[in-house]
Amino acid sequence: MDKKHTTTSGIEIKDVYPAVSKPEELPGEFPFTRGIQKDMYRGRLWTMRQYAGFSTAEESNKRYHYLLAQGTMGLSVAFDLPTQIGYDSDDDMAEGEVGKVGVAIDSLKDIEILFDGIELQKITTSMTINATASILLAMYIALAKKQGADLSQISGTIQNDILKEYAARGTYIYPPKPSMRIITDIFEYCSTELPKWNTISISGYHIREAGSTAVQELAFTLSNGKAYLNAALQKGLDINVFAKRLSFFFNCHNNFFEEIAKFRAARRMWANIVKNLGATDEKAMMLRFHTQTGGSTLTAQQPLNNVMRVSNQALAAVLGGTQSLHTNGYDEALSLPTEAAAKIALRTQQIIAFESGVTDTVDPLAGSYFIETLTDEIETAATIYIDKIEAMGGSVNAIENGYIQQEIANAAYQYQKEIESGDRVIVGVNKFTQKEENFDEVFNIDESIRAIQIDKLKKLKADRNNEAVETALLNLKRAAKGTENLMPFILLAVEEYATLGEIANCMREVFGEY
Repeated sequence: MDKKHTTTSGIEIKDVYPAVSKPEELPGEFPFTRGIQKDMYRGRLWTMRQYAGFSTAEESNKRYHYLLAQGTMGLSVAFDLPTQIGYDSDDDMAEGEVGKVGVAIDSLKDIEILFDGIELQKITTSMTINATASILLAMYIALAKKQGADLSQISGTIQNDILKEYAARGTYIYPPKPSMRIITDIFEYCSTELPKWNTISISGYHIREAGSTAVQELAFTLSNGKAYLNAALQKGLDINVFAKRLSFFFNCHNNFFEEIAKFRAARRMWANIVKNLGATDEKAMMLRFHTQTGGSTLTAQQPLNNVMRVSNQALAAVLGGTQSLHTNGYDEALSLPTEAAAKIALRTQQIIAFESGVTDTVDPLAGSYFIETLTDEIETAATIYIDKIEAMGGSVNAIENGYIQQEIANAAYQYQKEIESGDRVIVGVNKFTQKEENFDEVFNIDESIRAIQIDKLKKLKADRNNEAVETALLNLKRAAKGTENLMPFILLAVEEYATLGEIANCMREVFGEY
């Protein structure tokens, strides 16, 4: 008997696919299954980003200049854990984590150093930040103002997706309701002050990294997106305006065709979700997304094999129609990427763009019987999950009652069982193994980073106008207790050089912690 073949989401794959009759869908037209631009990469390539940030702002700034010199088109900033959860580097809670998984940012002073010599109006910046997104965005705005930039031309993205933090990642600070208030305040503020800024990047990436299947990643991400739409609508915002500034962030794993079909299904599903909530402008119905290759698919064993994994995933993301792409370094199962690994990761994108020929026509896999059927099957499976979450009252309720977390945990357990039984082959891990060789080229973070940051904080607090800081923080606390938009108050505090921790603690006192 033939062995049953399935995708990672358990969708059965047939031997051969019969001809499928599909309604005529064109790129750049609703429901955007075939892409959101008529000419796709013939008109403009995806933005090639490299996610980077480590130790101090000074060190990260050097890496940014290096990446820009290598041909990176946009920056993507990684922040350390204390920055992500609202602690200054001198806080006891920050010990052992300063500058480790990203750059340490304590104040506007660090942001000034981080982007030294880089004109914010000439690049796009993506910031992977959630609980403290409002504070980091305010710092970015403050620096843009200092550079004399036209804020209406500043473009980039903050992740700002707190729901997936509760479900899969854990870097939240405040309870869900005040967190949703901060997010919708950012939507409202940017709609007038930073019209080109993407105010949220609704992330499936971390849901997938936590162990979900491709179908779960799609379903839970779009459910979270729907929750943000509803929260903004309840605030009285215009869906035709704010929905244009929502973007998505997906993972791309190894099952080549499933990943491509997932991206095509995502566009079609989102277009219909936004339309059904009352949007009339087709631009508001377009799902625009950034992709990162799958960090959890990389192996510490035989790390050079990861070059092939990343290439496979990057090609799937491009064939799936991504707007922006980050390719992981082959050494990231061992450490932050070395410069050599970061360069190979970027060259992978450039080779796909300029040598492979896949960018010469729009959606080259459209009409494939397999791809079209798989796109429909993924949509059907994801819709079942979304309907179940809706019946619970939406994503916030489904997260609060633990449903989404449990579904992810079950999928992760099943995946691990398949690896341990050998039913799922991971090259170099459970098949084609070899005696491990030492891999010496790893990136190390100096333990002295925290002392450097603490010295900078002492100097900052001695030099700034502490009275003005105190006034700004009191005004922010008053606004947090009321209903005013918090962004102008956070920006004023940032401009007086209040620290990230001081601002986060100010809101902790009003909102509490989750």
